[in-house]
This record gives sequence, C-alpha cells and structure tokens, in this order.
Amino acid sequence: MGLRIVKLPDVGEGVAEAELVEWHVEVGQSVLEDQLLASVMTDKATVEIPSPVAGTVVALGGEVGSMLAVGAELVRLEVAGAGNEEVAAAPREAAAPTKVEPPATQGPTRRVVPPPAPAEQPSPSGGRAPTSHAPVGPPRPPGEKPIASPAVRRHAREAGVDLRQVRGSGPAGRIGHDDLDAFLRGAAQPVGAGRAARTDVETVKIVGLRRRIAQAMADSKRRAAHFSYVEELDVTAVEELRAALNAEHQADRPRLTLIPFLMQALVRAVADFPEMNALYDDEAETLERHGAVHIGIATQTPNGLMVPVVRHCETRGLWDCAAEVARLAEAARAGRVTRGELTGSTITITSLGALGGIVSTPVLNRPEVAIVGVNKQAVRPVWQDGKFVPRTMMNLSSSFDHRVIDGYVAARFVQRLKSLLELPATIFMEA
Repeated sequence: MGLRIVKLPDVGEGVAEAELVEWHVEVGQSVLEDQLLASVMTDKATVEIPSPVAGTVVALGGEVGSMLAVGAELVRLEVAGAGNEEVAAAPREAAAPTKVEPPATQGPTRRVVPPPAPAEQPSPSGGRAPTSHAPVGPPRPPGEKPIASPAVRRHAREAGVDLRQVRGSGPAGRIGHDDLDAFLRGAAQPVGAGRAARTDVETVKIVGLRRRIAQAMADSKRRAAHFSYVEELDVTAVEELRAALNAEHQADRPRLTLIPFLMQALVRAVADFPEMNALYDDEAETLERHGAVHIGIATQTPNGLMVPVVRHCETRGLWDCAAEVARLAEAARAGRVTRGELTGSTITITSLGALGGIVSTPVLNRPEVAIVGVNKQAVRPVWQDGKFVPRTMMNLSSSFDHRVIDGYVAARFVQRLKSLLELPATIFMEA
C-alpha cells in the first residue's frame, strides 16, 4: 500500500486560490476513481473535484470555509501500489498532516451553553454542598426597603426586577449580585408556566457564496460613495400592455414581467445618459463609458444572491430579454450558471418582486456606478382630471456612486426612465 496526495488543480484561468465549500468524503471512507471529493468556489463559480484514483481517505486538507492555494494538498489517500512521487520522496520521519474531520452536515452547528453552576458551601459533615437558588416571592415584611449597592440596583432595573422580591444573603439582608443572579435563574422557570428557558446558541459559519456576497457588499459600501434616489411611477399603462401581450402569446413566447420593459427603457435612457452605463476604476481614477448595455439581473437563489448578466441588451427585443432573463435565473437557481454569465455587467436591476416594499436602498454592484431597484406595485387613488381614479403605482429606488454621478444627473436619469415607463409606446419608438 502507498499514499497518494490529491492536490487542488487549476480551477480557472488566473485563479490562484479557491475556497473549500463542501466535503463529499470523510476520513476512513473508501472512494472510487472519479468519485467526488470536494467542492471549491472561485468567483462565484463552484467546481467539483473528483478523485483521480481509488483508495481510502487518510486525511483532509482543510476545513469548510478555508482558502486553499492551487497546488495545495486537498486529500491524502491510501492506495494500492507505491503511491505518488511527492509522498515517496518525503522523509520517513515527517509528520503526517493533521486529520480534519468534516462536519456531518453543511447546515448550522448548534452549541449548548449550560447554565452557571451554583456556588458550593461547606456541609455540616465537612464536605461541600450546593447552595440552593434564592426563593421567588416576598422575602421581607411589607414596606421594608431592600438594601443593595447602586450597581445591583442598576442591574435590577435593566432586568426589570423589583428588589423587594429578592432575598439578600448579606449583612442585614443586603442584596448582592449573586442574590440577584440566583433570583433571575429561578424566575426564568416559574412553576406551572410550562416554558423552559433556552440556553442554546446557534453558530453558523459563513462560507461559499454567502461569504463572497458579504465581501462584495462590504467592499462596495466601503469603496463607493452611495446615495439613493426614489421616484414614484404610474405603471398602469405598461401593466395593461404587459397583460395584453401575455394573453395574446400564452403558448409561443415566455411570460413577460415588468423587468423586460425596464430593460428596454434602460437601453433608451443610457443613450441619453452614457455616464450611467459605466464602470469606475477608483485606483486609476477613470470612468469607462460602455456602448454595449450589459444588464445584471439580481437573482435570489437557494445559495444566496447572484447577478447573471444579459449581454448586449441594445440588440435585443422585448421577448428576447424576457427569454434570456428566464434562462439565466433558472440556471442560477439550479447551480448551472457559468462564471462568464456572472461577470461583465455595466448596470444592474434589482427587484424583490411582490416583497419589494415601498422603498429600498440598493448596494452598487461595484465597479458599476448605477443600480435600479424595483419596489412593489399597489393600486391607489390618484387625483387626475379633477377626480380621483384608481392607478397602479410603484416606486423606483435607485442608487448611484456620488463620486462620479451628481444628484441632479441621477434625478434626470430616473425621470427619463419614469417618462418611458409611464408612456410605454415611447420605449419602442425609433429615436
């Protein structure tokens, strides 16, 4: 028998390291050739690493969430034969790598914190006997004021405890911190309440896509000067048009949502405001204005938020945009989206659908300088032509990088979107 080291392969061009997001094997497990060993992530793309040989897992190269360099040891296998050259050439007395037992599941781990142990007092026989909790109930005659230090009184006020209910163990019945803590422990489980105090603490390790999202959001907020602008739109006409088109093309075309209409309006609007369809390099201090309109569509998936990109929207029609959005969203939720489909956007749309709320403050998809957020629709009475009429209203909550986009320009840009969506025929008219 010999040892075989399986190293982390080159998982992408220009990639120097990857995050270990899931183990598919554990120490002591027998594996077959091409059986999955682990999953690693880089640039939001997950790569599965198969075993090149059959053998038994001797050691794992890291814990879930750790970063491994390309070429680093991933798994050590015991195999038939002499193993590979790296192990054979190692000194015989060299210590084996530390074995890392993988977690039983990828879900959150649970840590139970026991309640504080009671203090002990000498027993009559000379041993140690546990001290009982302070009893719950009036410990002194009515009207007698409790004796306690200012710190104890402050602790009692914060805990919502009436010190007249606490029995003190100090001189003249003075109440100390131990007396108050004992009272709180006893009051946490009142007799007959039928409810037990919970002391468990759940620790969730942030790994994989969720860690990448956290890093990207923090980096964007730290490096870009965000400001948001909210405008109300009357989307009655565009919703009527959408419903009519869906009813006419139920079988032969994808279902239209508001998003394809907004994409078409964005193409028209950025033609008038090219600084919105741009990427800002804050190190070189340059703004790249792009002619191509590559729209990122923020998509919620079981693993977290992804932003697949619909490329060259300036060449796509309404139905083409709808079909590509549906395809990318389904691929992202199923885990089939590629790294190339998640990069290269020049402006982003984000929407929470029916949960969109009234107002939101989207975080920029850096290095982009603009993101347009869609809030939920509501039918409200609107004063029009001397009377109130029911109209479908909606807010657009957009954020901009204030380092390169002035508030006045941002407002004009959103007003342009508003005019296009409120008169949807103008979206499809030739300039």
